[in-house]
Amino acid sequence: MPHTVRDWMSKPVIVVDPDSSVSYAMTLMRRRRIHSAVVAITESNHVYGIITSTDVRDKIVAAGRNPAETRVRDIMSGPIITGNPDWSLMECSQVMQNHKIHHLPIADASGSLIGLISATDIFIAVEESGWEEKPINPE
Repeated sequence: MPHTVRDWMSKPVIVVDPDSSVSYAMTLMRRRRIHSAVVAITESNHVYGIITSTDVRDKIVAAGRNPAETRVRDIMSGPIITGNPDWSLMECSQVMQNHKIHHLPIADASGSLIGLISATDIFIAVEESGWEEKPINPE
């Protein structure tokens, strides 16, 4: 059973400009049926942020802000870390747990984004494929 990030990540990565309105990002996310979008802070240097549905809930709705008048850069998190497509789901889960995140953009060796994995993707992978523990190497 495939248990690498590459096998379960979503592609393509949906990217928004930091100067876009939160309303635009929300519409894009709803239409794509996703809960996060990567923000290209400086694409040439591979520096990214992220906006999530939780950001909208906490920083727009709960705060009483108008999403049409708020820029993505005002509520996004960043800069963010990226993951490796060859990580196991266990490695990925541990990194996400350690950083207290639910969405992790995945980058290739050059730093270009190639996918995104979420806690939901990991849940689906385990539910659909079951769980296979790797034997411990007794060295």
